[in-house]
Amino acid sequence: MLAKNIESALNKQIRIEAESSQTYLSMACWAEVQGLEGIAQFMYTQSDEERAHMLKLVKYVNERGGHAQVTDLKAPKTTYSTFKEMFEELYNHELFVSKSINELVHITFEERDYATHNFLQWYVSEQIEEEATAKSILDKINLIGDDKGGLYLFDRDIQQLTVTSSIAINPK
Repeated sequence: MLAKNIESALNKQIRIEAESSQTYLSMACWAEVQGLEGIAQFMYTQSDEERAHMLKLVKYVNERGGHAQVTDLKAPKTTYSTFKEMFEELYNHELFVSKSINELVHITFEERDYATHNFLQWYVSEQIEEEATAKSILDKINLIGDDKGGLYLFDRDIQQLTVTSSIAINPK
């Protein structure tokens, strides 16, 4: 059985993961209408991953005797002045999610809920990877600067990153 404060904290994280999915979906839409197909595909994949993270939490809460809550979501931003601004927001969002996961892990220690603590270790590892990916992308964008040829290559290359990561996540 989940303690009520842990159930509440997990439900808060469910909402964060759902809002993350919506944020990346909105970013995908913006990139697609800008003609940035590779970036759009990357963001669509990120949106799907965040939804999967949310569902994993929903199942966990329900299986542990809690009640996962589906709530209203904050509408995501829909436009960006540049693709660099969009990726800066992505990076900052991942830092926010990491902080939220860490707070959740802390609560499990306080409550001595080691099963939930163990469950959350996957999210801790996932966030390390998400932050590293976002930081690496930002580093590449900073190298490109205002070079349109560099943007073309970046857009093409990030599409390859998407193919690689989706194969790694969903092996057949």
